[in-house]
Amino acid sequence: MRILLVGAGGTLGSAVHKALTECGHEVIGVGRTGGDLVADVSDPAAVSRLYAQAGPLDAVAVAAGDAVFRPLSELTADDFAATFRGKALSQLELVRQGAAHVAPTGSFTLISGVLTEEPIVAGAAASAANGAVEAFVRAAAIELPPQRINAVSPTVTEESLPAYGPFFVGMEPVPAARVATAYVRSVEGAQTGEVYRVR
Repeated sequence: MRILLVGAGGTLGSAVHKALTECGHEVIGVGRTGGDLVADVSDPAAVSRLYAQAGPLDAVAVAAGDAVFRPLSELTADDFAATFRGKALSQLELVRQGAAHVAPTGSFTLISGVLTEEPIVAGAAASAANGAVEAFVRAAAIELPPQRINAVSPTVTEESLPAYGPFFVGMEPVPAARVATAYVRSVEGAQTGEVYRVR
């Protein structure tokens, strides 16, 4: 398959890229500042250009999303807007536009996260955005067939503990490679409207 992978250069994205490549797929990596293609997917116009550059695709997978982490009392309207744009709206736009560029039997794999179900202090914006992504996956799954759509919802990865560990006190991390197997399952499987939780 020919797969567009957004966030391919990140910690999780690198593991997903490796897993999909080892399965024999052609992976086109997308990053904000580097990769096979460069795009800021929070900009709908950039998403349009990205699909025009990418050419025919069998799948789109997302392994990145920006969120603001601050106590609720300190979150501003701009923080919420930035989080929804970076984590939710960017992914919804990739699907909205991508449906016309992905093969009829192709798929989309989005990313949410553990905070949908297990909130943390300073994570309200991220929890809300994750929940929006999962709700969208369920709703889009009834309109996209024969194309499929799923989400991967990981807990914090072992590799991300230096940066995010203090936010996820008491949560058991998982290796990024284990999360990547959920992406393979979504891309190669037959299910749609699913949220693959990796804990």
